[in-house]
Amino acid sequence: MLENVEEPDPVVRVRGLRMRYGSTDVLRGLDFDVRAGEVVTLLGPNGAGKSTTIEILEGFRERSAGEVRVLGVDPARGDERWRSEIGMVLQSWRDHGKWKVRELLAHLGAHYARFSEPGRRRPIDTDELLATVGLADRRDQRIASLSGGQRRRLDVAIGIVGRPRLLFLDEPTAGFDPEARRDFHDLVHRLADDEATTILLTTHDLAEAERLADRILILAAGRIVADGSADQLARRVAGRSEIRWTRGGERFVHSTDDSVAFLRELLGAPGEEIHELEVRRASLEDTYMAMVHQHEDGPLPGRTRVEGVPA
Repeated sequence: MLENVEEPDPVVRVRGLRMRYGSTDVLRGLDFDVRAGEVVTLLGPNGAGKSTTIEILEGFRERSAGEVRVLGVDPARGDERWRSEIGMVLQSWRDHGKWKVRELLAHLGAHYARFSEPGRRRPIDTDELLATVGLADRRDQRIASLSGGQRRRLDVAIGIVGRPRLLFLDEPTAGFDPEARRDFHDLVHRLADDEATTILLTTHDLAEAERLADRILILAAGRIVADGSADQLARRVAGRSEIRWTRGGERFVHSTDDSVAFLRELLGAPGEEIHELEVRRASLEDTYMAMVHQHEDGPLPGRTRVEGVPA
């Protein structure tokens, strides 16, 4: 007989989280967990409560109500050792432009040496870190002379120099060119897979969310209206599939609630051979827009209703 094995405590545990500014409720009872090694993306329109949620988890803002545990500690009471386990890549930060890149990373990394543990060396070696974020050839360059994309790579290096257990990324690839963005995505996957780093990120780039996230949380009007993988969320949208095909040199498009039945009929019908057959189901963007509009405005004319989400 198999024994019951208890799951480890989540890295982030949130229950009934509320935040009010004056008479305005910004967060209205959030409940979610983030497990060790997960990459979780927080999506939502401006004003949905994403930044407030992250600031509370980081310990920078007091909540109005609810229970929050980050690495087993109330972030409002986290000490220096607790904070050393958390890395942050903010949208922007003020730095010392006269510092050289390697010099600054070595200086910041020295803070984490006293928190090293057997099998977990801290900080990450400075030259190894520079190679990881693609700044090895800029090691002796002054920060003020870096390009926007290079500055963003430095932001990422600062966030992970202490080999954190939990990493917060706020719009991490803003200003990245396509190659830098791809390299960053590979880095996130390595951190999660090789270092077991838990990552919570915000982004407005839905393609980035779909590529990086194990789970996606969608916030609207201060509530979590969806929680799941991109595929799971897409399957929750009760929408029509769009089928495109070419026959006899003519292009056809058809929308249907039952794509399987329509395809059987289409492929079994007499006539010329069908080419360029494409079935388009709901994308993450379709899902995101449907859920946000349904929750904030109620179902709109022609708007897909989302199963399992209160109107």
